[in-house]
Amino acid sequence: MTAEDGLPWTERDLPDHIAGRVKYLVCVDGTAHSRVAVRFACLRAKNTKGNVLLLNVIEPAEFQHWMAVEDVMKEERREETESLLQDLAAEVNEWAGVMPVLTVREGHIGEEILAAVEEDPEISFLVVGAAPPEVKRGSLISWLAGQLAGRLRIPLVIVPGNLTDEQLINLT
Repeated sequence: MTAEDGLPWTERDLPDHIAGRVKYLVCVDGTAHSRVAVRFACLRAKNTKGNVLLLNVIEPAEFQHWMAVEDVMKEERREETESLLQDLAAEVNEWAGVMPVLTVREGHIGEEILAAVEEDPEISFLVVGAAPPEVKRGSLISWLAGQLAGRLRIPLVIVPGNLTDEQLINLT
């Protein structure tokens, strides 16, 4: 189909998605609401015979006065991230019966999410967990909705972080 067929897009406008392959990209940081997002993605992956990609982004340190201190902090964050991803991988295997793809990126979280989506044509959904209102966290979801959503080629799924396992099962 082309624009000549009366549609507002052409084939070259379509993403490089691979039909029949479903992959859920879940942004994780170890919080309770990101774990709920992982469980949601696991259940969806199980029901669609899909896969899960867990992404953790290590953002740059606030200060850069002493390079040696920054290097130590960076290494500690990397070790914490790898431990978190290993723990979540076991959970994904338990919930979905698949071994997830584990990815660590460094940079601004929003830009790294977009880069991950653009680099992997198999990613079908971006899944993030929403913190309950009483948790004063960063503004990732606001940023995603305002800045990134217009640039995404896939749906953005925002999972309320206060859902129970039973509610997740009923939703998926």
